[in-house]
Amino acid sequence: MNKRNVILILVAALISIGAAEWEWASRRWAAQPVAIGESAPGFERPTLDRGKASLRDHDGEVVVLNFWATWCPPCVEEAPSFETFAEQMRAEGVAVISVSVDQDTAALEKFVADHHLTFPVARDPDQVLAGRYGTFQFPETYIVDRHGRVADKIIGAIDWQDPRIIDFVRELAHPSKRAAK
Repeated sequence: MNKRNVILILVAALISIGAAEWEWASRRWAAQPVAIGESAPGFERPTLDRGKASLRDHDGEVVVLNFWATWCPPCVEEAPSFETFAEQMRAEGVAVISVSVDQDTAALEKFVADHHLTFPVARDPDQVLAGRYGTFQFPETYIVDRHGRVADKIIGAIDWQDPRIIDFVRELAHPSKRAAK
């Protein structure tokens, strides 16, 4: 094989790889964000404790699903109030699952330990699950009702101790109590 043919094959290979990457990226980012009222996409992701986080494991429960990263200042800012919220809501039968898009596992493990996070931390370093939800900004949180539908979507950091958020999630978890009031 002469030098010219080798160069042509390499150029063709690079073009093919580039086209495949472009297709993959366009599919990943073309996902429409999950809207309020729509069914939440199911998932099963590995967790830091070598377990798994799955939406299916929480059928019939309210799930608060938070996409975040350790390198995201607003995510870091909301972590303490989100941990307190998770502890409060556990008693209400609400599942809190966080999905970290961090690629650096050691940094993620250190963050979880330093902030004493007790809720499941699922991993999504390639942002495949985030892409399925249409998540583009971190933190981004989906509150999924007991029927598996998105009841609310919160973009950006919030104070998870805000009584309006706590009451909203409690009402989703215990609709009969709301009707009795």
